[in-house]
Amino acid sequence: MKSSGTLIAAASLLALGGMSAQASCVGPDQKPGAVIPLPQKLLQSLTLKQPQGSDAGRNVVGTWLATYTVEGNPFGQAYIQWHSDGTEWENINLPLMGGNICMGSWKMLDSKHVYRDHWGWLYTDGVISGYFNETETDKVTHGGTYTGTNEQKIYDLNGNLQADVTGTSSAVKIIP
Repeated sequence: MKSSGTLIAAASLLALGGMSAQASCVGPDQKPGAVIPLPQKLLQSLTLKQPQGSDAGRNVVGTWLATYTVEGNPFGQAYIQWHSDGTEWENINLPLMGGNICMGSWKMLDSKHVYRDHWGWLYTDGVISGYFNETETDKVTHGGTYTGTNEQKIYDLNGNLQADVTGTSSAVKIIP
């Protein structure tokens, strides 16, 4: 988001290059989403103590609250659902006008790591002007957390790379 949530640094690069765009997960001209205090009910449902085994593919399935950085700076938070069929979607706390829903696919790399591949459209004044791809590798614990690194590449409609930024993610699983 992303998911997904690494377009702020790309905004600077796009501004320098003259390309104005809005991503489906976040517009580069938008300010990062705030890291906000969570409601008590949500805090009570977050888990750090629900062992689920040692298989990252099984442990990642479910709903998560993820926190992102971009180029070392806080960026936003997102709810992410990882599905057992290898798909995932994300809703990040960024303004709706640039889009804040992303989706993609994932696969298990080994017993501790998963790899996520996110694609989305970019918009300028409501017209498609490019697309982005975010890839992320996460280490999933059996205790309901994951941490990872991501890279987001932004392209114009001709497939020319416009920006390439990196970031991190950390997440806590929400147990029903």
